Amino acid sequence: MLRRLGSWDVLVIVVLAIVVVVSAATVDGFASSRFWGFLLLDVVPIALIALPMTYVIITGEIDLSVASVLGLSSAVMGQLWAAGVPLPLILPLILLLGVVCGALNGLFVTGFGLPSLAVTIGTLALYRGLAYVVLGDKAVADFPFSWTGNMIEALPGTTVPWVALVVLGLAVVFGVILHATPIGRALFAMGNNDQAATFSGISVAKTKFWLFVLTATVAALAGFFWTMRYASARADNGAGLELSVVAAVLLGGVSIFGGRGTLIGVMAGVLLLITLRNALQLADVPADTLTIVTGALLIVSVVGPNAASMIRARLRRRRPAVSPAAGG
Repeated sequence: MLRRLGSWDVLVIVVLAIVVVVSAATVDGFASSRFWGFLLLDVVPIALIALPMTYVIITGEIDLSVASVLGLSSAVMGQLWAAGVPLPLILPLILLLGVVCGALNGLFVTGFGLPSLAVTIGTLALYRGLAYVVLGDKAVADFPFSWTGNMIEALPGTTVPWVALVVLGLAVVFGVILHATPIGRALFAMGNNDQAATFSGISVAKTKFWLFVLTATVAALAGFFWTMRYASARADNGAGLELSVVAAVLLGGVSIFGGRGTLIGVMAGVLLLITLRNALQLADVPADTLTIVTGALLIVSVVGPNAASMIRARLRRRRPAVSPAAGG
């Protein structure tokens, strides 16, 4: 129990609580229910994409194209709507687009054996470029209020948006799969040692392929939410969001090298990142500073857990062995 209390994800939760308490005491408007309603809407797309991204990073891979998939899905959505396609048909088409984007990533990584970092940096540029080809610099903003208003609607008597509860439910499902099923154990096994996982009967390439498909499909769904929330389809929607997603996942204690992490830690990392940024925005901190904060948190999230593990290992080595009591 004491060992668990010293874990990185618990530390993130403690820091989150400190940030909330300090911000509530020092930043005007932070404690208002209205502010928290908007904050939860900001959490939704990052938390949504962070769920499958956690799986990907635990297996030792990464997907940096997610924000571009979001932008491409938004652009295609705008073009389809302008062409008269109804929204109930646009949503499955957008999800299919995500499947195609993810399959392309997965094909290059698992089919051709290319590093996921290089592949998804390439598709980051490719998908964003395609978004501009599809929609250009224009914006489509005449979506019906019955959709845009419903997307940000709060639960009756509260300021909590209903979509936040949907994401929470998905987080529970992803967490149970990761920590309480053979699928989750297989993901950790792949992250620790691909070859050993293969010898154990795990289809490493097939699993990773479908993880890339899942991540891009969820990113496309996030693109649908983003477009509806802001009532605007644009090719640059979500630009730079991949940095926030990766920072939140790593800040939550998932190892960049794979094989370690928890969904609770990731959700705490998402909340910490968004709460801190929104509190600074409310305090009129410049946008450039917010970018610096995100970058600093990304560095801390990479260095922190590994440094903490090294410190614990050294302390264990220095701990004197307990000699057996003398007989007599």
